Amino acid sequence: MSLSVRVIPCLDVADGRVVKGVNFMNLRDAGDPVELARRYYEQGADELTFLDVTATVDNRATMYDVVSATAEQVFIPLTVGGGIRSVEDVSRLQASGADKIGINSAAIRRPPLIAEIADRFGAQVVVLSLDVKRSSRTDSGFVVTTHGGRTETDLDALAWACRAVELGAGELLVNSIDADGTKQGFDTELIALMRRETTVPVIASGGAGQASHFPPAITAGADAVLAASVFHHGELTIGDVKRELADAGMLVRA
Repeated sequence: MSLSVRVIPCLDVADGRVVKGVNFMNLRDAGDPVELARRYYEQGADELTFLDVTATVDNRATMYDVVSATAEQVFIPLTVGGGIRSVEDVSRLQASGADKIGINSAAIRRPPLIAEIADRFGAQVVVLSLDVKRSSRTDSGFVVTTHGGRTETDLDALAWACRAVELGAGELLVNSIDADGTKQGFDTELIALMRRETTVPVIASGGAGQASHFPPAITAGADAVLAASVFHHGELTIGDVKRELADAGMLVRA
């Protein structure tokens, strides 16, 4: 586990606006991404993650603008994912201010892309984003999905994570589609399996509803915790989460 626990707000962006739904469906407007990013930075967020949830060619230029405007005001690591298909996409996003790149569907379609990005920019830049569902079809009981959880692949989530790390992924963003937006807590079984089978940092995502949900994710093996709606709607602040983690005996950054 990392020396200190990272708390990471996630901003799902569509057409230049932050959106949020339940189980990746019924997306609703949640605000301006640059304003929200600045708020979370001032609250003490350790990193920020932007996910372009529509990721069409038309939206890509909008996302570059959002990243650039955020990088001018927010001085913590920015991870950007959604619609990244090539090394050139990574290069342009980095030029706009992104520090790390989240990849999902493109890596599933062509796994060597992970190695290509890692070889050029370093493994620390590559965050493999896994949208995972429970399934009886795989050995681990978890399957990788695409298209916001709507399409199941044939990939066992644990096996795919291990292969991606071998190819050069430096971090795993593990999102439980079953828990996403439900506010019932993180899937600690999934987190524990990822921690047991892989060697890189694990970011737990999906299901946070109250401050007490965060320490169990770290106990299960996560190095960082990521959440969206509880922050966007003002139910919790970054400080609330860090205090809960600190009270549970976990080291957090001031």
